[in-house]
Amino acid sequence: MNLASLSPQAALPSPSTAVWQLGPVPIRAYALCIVLGIVVAAVVTDFRLRRRGVAPWAVLDIAVWAVPFGIVGARIYHVITSPENYFGAGGEPIKALYIWEGGLGIWGAVAGGAVGAWLAARQLGIPLSVVADALAPGLPLAQAIGRLGNWFNNELYGGPTTLPWGLEIHQMEAGRAVLDPAGQPVLEPGLYHPTFAYEALWNIGVALLVFVVDRRLKLGRGRAFALYVMGYTAGRFWIEMMRTDQANEILGLRVNVWTAGLVFLGALVYFIRVRGPREYLIPVAPPAAPGPETPKGDISQVDVSRRVEAAPVHAGYRVVTEEQFQVYRETGELSTVPDPIDTASDRAAPDTDRGDATSDEVDTTSDRVDSAPAGVDRDTDSADNTDRDR
Repeated sequence: MNLASLSPQAALPSPSTAVWQLGPVPIRAYALCIVLGIVVAAVVTDFRLRRRGVAPWAVLDIAVWAVPFGIVGARIYHVITSPENYFGAGGEPIKALYIWEGGLGIWGAVAGGAVGAWLAARQLGIPLSVVADALAPGLPLAQAIGRLGNWFNNELYGGPTTLPWGLEIHQMEAGRAVLDPAGQPVLEPGLYHPTFAYEALWNIGVALLVFVVDRRLKLGRGRAFALYVMGYTAGRFWIEMMRTDQANEILGLRVNVWTAGLVFLGALVYFIRVRGPREYLIPVAPPAAPGPETPKGDISQVDVSRRVEAAPVHAGYRVVTEEQFQVYRETGELSTVPDPIDTASDRAAPDTDRGDATSDEVDTTSDRVDSAPAGVDRDTDSADNTDRDR
């Protein structure tokens, strides 16, 4: 008898195939979900970066660095926290490189991706905090889409349940469900909590939370990203404790539970201590390129075939306030944007200039007195002292 017949009709089904062959090339659902998640995160981040003054599609230059670093970091974290699968008894070290078989840790992905994003942002002249805040709602959306890959792989589920949304789990082998003698997919007995679905729904909620709070409070200096971290880790903490897949433990708790708790506290401290308005960027004009030399003598000696290379669009970005950014958007000219430091100092101490001017006049007068002949100085001082004595 097929085990599938033991499951109630209200159960959530699971795919029986996670890999499709396109000739000799395997197309894996897990990889497709990750790629789709990256695309969604890039689109959201690009939209938010443009509204902060960054050039269109600069996110692609950032993704070229952040995505590979993120994948490597995710795999390294997984291997470090589950070394027995590759280096223990019966383990195969070479399989540590088989990322298509699953095993990517989100903590390593964020850490590695941050390093790659920092390298790219430094080249583009964009503060990393601006990139992080722009990414904040897009990253949990990417994670939610990536969790669908776990559904295709029939993995990362929780314990048995009798709830209406209990999940059917296939016995999988090489990306396909194991078949019984009748050719039907074999199911694990009972139904299970779809913890990957819980996390996907939670991540969508985190994305909405970040979007609404950031829109209302205009968070800056990386606080929107810190809010995402707090939201995600709060959910990961309780969802992780529901999972039943093999994992290393510390004091009876899974390693990822400890990680979620510690990262949450770090993000909370950052969110509370760091203050500042949302950062906007305007391009910095490149230094003026020297013009072509004017030839002397016969004009027939001018090389008209030589091309003058165009200067780059800009040479980086400058952080400005929202008001200054609006001025730049309305005028389109860098020269009309006041310097934030000069403007702040002028507003704080409007009388300082007059005091400095008076001081300069005194110094100038003193210089004139000092430059006078020595005899005149002594006579003037004597007269002044005589008057005071009287």
